This record gives sequence, structure tokens and C-alpha cells, in this order.
Amino acid sequence: MDLRQMEYLVALADERHFTRAAELTGISQSGLSAAIRGLEEELGTSLFIRTTRRVEPTEAGFALLPFARAMLEQAAGARDAVVKASRDLSGSLRIGSEQCLGLVDIGSLLDRFHRRHPRVETHFVQSGSHDLLGLLRAGELDVAFVATDRHLSGLPRLEIGRQPLLALLPHDHPLASKASVPWEALADEAFIDFGPSWGMRTLNDDAFAARGVHRRVRCSVNDVHTLLDLVCRGLGIAVVPRHVAAKPQAEGLRALPMADGTPEWTVSAVASGLDRPDSPAAHFLELVQEPRG
Repeated sequence: MDLRQMEYLVALADERHFTRAAELTGISQSGLSAAIRGLEEELGTSLFIRTTRRVEPTEAGFALLPFARAMLEQAAGARDAVVKASRDLSGSLRIGSEQCLGLVDIGSLLDRFHRRHPRVETHFVQSGSHDLLGLLRAGELDVAFVATDRHLSGLPRLEIGRQPLLALLPHDHPLASKASVPWEALADEAFIDFGPSWGMRTLNDDAFAARGVHRRVRCSVNDVHTLLDLVCRGLGIAVVPRHVAAKPQAEGLRALPMADGTPEWTVSAVASGLDRPDSPAAHFLELVQEPRG
């Protein structure tokens, strides 16, 4: 058993879905499946029960999980200790992120960076992607995690991952029985969407406008859970990235892929002032690129 296998095991156990676990760990779905099968063959037992809709750990899988998490934590702690001992970094680091990006765990990154570089004063702000890019260009942030590809020219960018968009509908909606939803079929529907500064809002606005489809946004929100609550109450429908549709609060809704599969929702880390390789921002981006765990 190696660390990569443990990383894949933990991701699959947490996500209960091969595609989402593959996105989280930066491997293809076929590669993840092969790695899990190899681990099961090595151990001589099944670790997951696969169904058409969900993946669940077996009793053996649940038994292995605490040891897998401990291995990943020990490996991360070892890396952090070496970095802390070899790099005496100081200064300040200002980080911003849009809420609920799914593909990156901001809290974990902040915690690990602080443990590696306790002399660096870290500051964190949460806001919409377009507001964060404005703060970055104004010199008020060093690193921003955003969900947009607008206004990024000239800024160093690390793409973290992509997800398809899904339509969230009540089960009694006329389109709920379809296999996928054409953008044109949503003309004149009432929508729940995020505020104008959110990357998801401009992605939706651009997608509908590019197809000549008019839509009406009934409610603009600045919180993922509020959006899901309002859709569940029947005040409108929503188009969201897959990880939002997978939240427990969305279990009572139908989540259907958009018919043409485009555009994709993309998460990136964007930075400024990376001319010094020993800057806190440069070291933080190094940490972002390390394997999960």
C-alpha cells in the first residue's frame, strides 16, 4: 500500500462517487478505478460496493479508512516539518476565495501553511470572484481562488479543476423526466442565482446570452445554502456546478446535465507579485500543487 492508493481510497470514501473523487485527486476516472481495484487485489477483499448511483465502503473499507487517513496526515506532517526546518519564511500573506468552491479545501490549506510558516501573518477574505480579482489587481490580495476566466490576462494562474454544469429542478418540473436539459428549454423560467460578483452568475449570464436565450433571475443570493433552500421551496430553478448539486440540501431536487455540456465551471488560483520565488505567495502556491493529504 502506498500514499497515492490511500489518497484515492479516502477521496472515494468521502465523495462516494468515482468522477468527483477523480476530480478531487487529479487523476482520470479510469486511473482511479484501476488504483482501487489494484488495492483490493493486494488486500484480497472488496473495499467498496459499486452501484449504478453510488459507491459505499464495505466493512473492510471502513476498517482501512482510519489507517489511510493517519498515513496521509503523517506524510503531510513530515513534509511540513521539513519545510519549516529548511525555510525561515516571514512577512504577510493575503488570501481571498469565493465560497464553496468544492475542488479546493481552503481551510486545510490555511492550516497547513500556518503550520509550515508560523512567522507569516495570514489574512483571509471571502467574496465573489470578480470582487476578489479587483482586490488582487489593486494590490490588496496576494492570492485569490476564483471561479471565472474573465479578466485574468497577465495574472499568473493555476487551474485547479473543472466541473460540468447541472440544472437543479423540482421533481414535478416538466423537464425533470428528461435525460438532459437544453439551454433553450429554460427560456423565461424564474431563476435563483448568485450575485453579479460571483463567477457562477457571469458564467450563466454569458451562456444564456450566447444562445440568445432570455432568462429572468427572481432571486440573487450570496450563499450556496440559501440558493438551494429557495430552489427547494419552488421559487425558481438554478444552474450550478456539480458539487453544489451533490450537497445534502439538494437531495430533494432533480439534477440534470445541460444538453451540450458547455461551458464548464473552472476553479483557479490567481496570484500577483510572484517575482520573488521566496515570497509567501509563491510558497503558498507550491502547497496548493502538492498532493492532497
